[in-house]
Amino acid sequence: MPDIETLLVTEEMEGERLDSFVSDNLEDLSRSAVQNLIKAGRVRVDEKIVKASYRVKTGDSVQVEVPELQAIRLEPQNIDLPIIYQDEDLVVVDKPKGMVVHPAHGNWDGTMVNALLYHIKDLSGINGELRPGIVHRLDKDTSGVMVAAKNDRAHHRLAEQIRVHSINREYIALVHGVIKEKLGRIDAPIGRSTTDRKKMAVVKDGREAISDYEVLQRYPNYTLVKVKLLTGRTHQIRVHFAYIKHAVVGDPLYSSANRRHFNLDSQALHARLLGFVHPRSGEYMEFESPLPQYFQDILDQLN
Repeated sequence: MPDIETLLVTEEMEGERLDSFVSDNLEDLSRSAVQNLIKAGRVRVDEKIVKASYRVKTGDSVQVEVPELQAIRLEPQNIDLPIIYQDEDLVVVDKPKGMVVHPAHGNWDGTMVNALLYHIKDLSGINGELRPGIVHRLDKDTSGVMVAAKNDRAHHRLAEQIRVHSINREYIALVHGVIKEKLGRIDAPIGRSTTDRKKMAVVKDGREAISDYEVLQRYPNYTLVKVKLLTGRTHQIRVHFAYIKHAVVGDPLYSSANRRHFNLDSQALHARLLGFVHPRSGEYMEFESPLPQYFQDILDQLN
């Protein structure tokens, strides 16, 4: 019997084609394989059969009948994962740089989900077996604060805050070049690149994407910025700053500069702050993650 994977569409994924969304989130399935599953009626959105070209919306529940050979069983793994806070509804963690959030093609273990399964007794099941508790994501090489849900009620309420842009998310980034203005806003729609499926880009028919930034420090040839996301598109900060010709230092996808600056093998980007309304108490809570040592070492060198 095939397994049923249930995928919840978050705000950052809204607007993607159904076949693209499923293949991106079940990366062991090729896009053509997903299209065949859709044609066979084995992919449904909120229990309804739709076409591969259907554009997913925030809050959509996508059910995929995954062929038995594709079924994956996650194992809890004793991996160090700094826990900032937890209660009966949620857990806030400080994700290290280099850790993949959930299993996917090429990363079936050693992920944050494997660590969560070891350290946390219960996680919500809304996002299926491969993504229990995962409400939002950070790129593999972006460090910082994240929240995961322990039950479905908490998951729904946190996901709703993401949908209406009420979650407070602040990042610290080191970017190329010197930004002259103290404050700025990048308002440019983001969608999948038409030339490279692995990349996102500013495109005319993309989804609304807004990033506010504040210059914290200027250095010769570099600028340290604080960025607040008003939307949550995939790779939003990396795409937006590349778009204004100030790519994130070390970015392997969006920077054309030498990516070995400061011996970096990935982008200098850190999720510093996360604030949200607790799904049970209604209290606003805010959590911070200090700059990781590699990032602080770069700033010390620049100073």
